[in-house]
Amino acid sequence: MKFVSVVGARPQFMKAAVLSRALRQKHDEILVHTGQHYDDLMSDVFFRELKMPAPNVNLGAGSGSHASQTARALEGLEAVFIEQSPDVVIVFGDTNSTLAGALAAAKLGLPIAHVEAGLRSYERDMPEEINRVLTDHVSTYLFAPTATAVGRLRGEGIDRGVYQVGDVMYDSLLVSLPAARKLEAPLLASLGVKPGGYYLATAHRAANTDDAATLAALLDAFGRLEEPVILPLHPRTRDAISSLGLTPAANLRLIDPVGYFEMLALERNARAVLTDSGGVQREAYFLAVPCVTLRTETEWPETLAGGWNVLAGNDVTMIVEAARRLRPESQPLPAFGDGRAAGKIVEILERDSPNR
Repeated sequence: MKFVSVVGARPQFMKAAVLSRALRQKHDEILVHTGQHYDDLMSDVFFRELKMPAPNVNLGAGSGSHASQTARALEGLEAVFIEQSPDVVIVFGDTNSTLAGALAAAKLGLPIAHVEAGLRSYERDMPEEINRVLTDHVSTYLFAPTATAVGRLRGEGIDRGVYQVGDVMYDSLLVSLPAARKLEAPLLASLGVKPGGYYLATAHRAANTDDAATLAALLDAFGRLEEPVILPLHPRTRDAISSLGLTPAANLRLIDPVGYFEMLALERNARAVLTDSGGVQREAYFLAVPCVTLRTETEWPETLAGGWNVLAGNDVTMIVEAARRLRPESQPLPAFGDGRAAGKIVEILERDSPNR
């Protein structure tokens, strides 16, 4: 079989890496990078670390408004799909690249496989929510990571082509942990911190970075914590801090974006994680590290079980109190599968494709 896999942003690279390895054992895969994330620290480093094959096509969609970025990717992907005539188009997650790939394939009548289907925040002002809802409703194969995701799809009348396979991010983490562990000692030493003696924070969503008061509140909360707070800066966040003239507190360690292995090493050794990222929420849960989510909702309610994740929004007091007092009540539950999601996806595509 021939597959075209569409990626564009760093969360998708980890998911695609494990699925590509499984696909390429028996099948042909064309990997298309839309170029949504395009600099070395946001893109190329992940291909090197994860030993991913170089993209067959890079569309260079770049940055810009949601409409312009999606439109450039949509136009480029349509041409690739026409040229390649794949049996299935595979899209991941909820980015503009996801939506562009799904729409281009749907217009051409190509089967679509959505990896990470069924997630919902029920916040329609989030671009990611629009992307994931629309993608689910045009997809042929909906690979849901959890039972909750399956239930949400059924609640919207989607019950054909739905498969609960587990989370490919969990697959990726299990494969990558040995490499991450090797980096821990030198990485923590370079940052001047010890295991359990710091917080790790990330903030990249437009709702948190584009509003001056919200971003200032997050930095204020981080600054009130007694331990160092390591904050790898997404380019959007760095630009916002600079343009708004915000001055981070002395305990904040602002660093460049880190690679996947380094991020896992930092997560694994943190006292707690503070984030607005769905991927980081799950990684913290997989690693049994407490998490404070800088949003009022999450697509991953499974992480809230046992007190491992707390929704604090941008409320300074709630963030600080949650970070200081997080004491999970039990071990994380095995809600995200058994680490074999990629293999299951390939088996289903082989078994159920009309072209087999």
